[in-house]
Amino acid sequence: MLTNIGKPLAQQIVSTVKDVCGQDINFIDESGIIFASTDEKRIGTYHEIGRKAALTGTAIEVDTDNSFTGTQKGINMPVYHNHAFVAVIGITGDPDDVRKYAHLAERITHLMLREKELHATSRTQEDKRHFIIQSLIGNLQENRAYLMDCLSEYSIAADTPKRLILIRVSSRYNMVNRSMLEQKIYQLFQSIPLPLFTFQYPNEYLALAEERSFSETARLAEQFAASYHEFVKIAVGKSCDLFQLAESYHSALTALKSIENTTESYVLFDTLTLEIILSSLSEENKTEFLQKTTAKLTDDDKHILCAYFEEDMSLSRTCAKLFLHKNTLQYKLNHIWQVCGLNPRKFRDAVLLYLAVKVQN
Repeated sequence: MLTNIGKPLAQQIVSTVKDVCGQDINFIDESGIIFASTDEKRIGTYHEIGRKAALTGTAIEVDTDNSFTGTQKGINMPVYHNHAFVAVIGITGDPDDVRKYAHLAERITHLMLREKELHATSRTQEDKRHFIIQSLIGNLQENRAYLMDCLSEYSIAADTPKRLILIRVSSRYNMVNRSMLEQKIYQLFQSIPLPLFTFQYPNEYLALAEERSFSETARLAEQFAASYHEFVKIAVGKSCDLFQLAESYHSALTALKSIENTTESYVLFDTLTLEIILSSLSEENKTEFLQKTTAKLTDDDKHILCAYFEEDMSLSRTCAKLFLHKNTLQYKLNHIWQVCGLNPRKFRDAVLLYLAVKVQN
């Protein structure tokens, strides 16, 4: 019977040991079956000497191939952890060459098993944090008693308003460096007075923040967003009672959507106005609206409109911004009118064009 180890961890250990010693490594259970190996063909096969080493509790060296069923030359050493049998480690190769790796393989196994135990303890706390946040943002009340116990354990006050902080990592971010960025995100969360945070698959991190200390939290979050603006966007939901946190979460999603296709990396829901309405539009409605407004315009036309509206429809300031002569700008605005049927100089038409520009952004 295997203790403290499963096939995934066993496979990870044999791969780690092979990286160190360069030899093929097998993990053999009490019945003599190889259940993890750097040689995939041997997984599931019978290892006679591995079986014998497990039964006797002693290391056995084999100096020839195929002298025993399913056995190649090498060293087969039983490993125990917390006084319980784990597996027999088989190191393939000439015993004189691989003997020096036997103790190293045992030490690596112990270290990785210990790491698993420590992770399990940490995981319990991680799972609780995840449960609390998911229950609150999902309005899940099935395990209310357990939720209240968890809130009590983390000293979460139910009578003070909270905000939900949402961090989304871009899919363009190099997954090889994901753990480094995740560590930075968790360091940010741990600097917030309310240390309640979790990961939400596939690329979001959520945290709770106390409203009473939010100004400092916002400063830290905005600084973080600026530092990692190429790969991270941070949205903060509105202030809500703890058991209405779902509202804060959904408002954070709305805020995040408003900067999705922009260069901005931080947004607070409280600062949104028109974006609240635009974010609620379905893709179908957006497409239909654009078809009736700016679909026939070129990218250059849309760029001019953006600048024109950013400068409050001032011809002189738009010309300065785009380095255009006033007559050239007038010509281009007339061209936009002719193409889409909406005159940027008229208030009602300008509103429609402005909304179309915002929808596309």
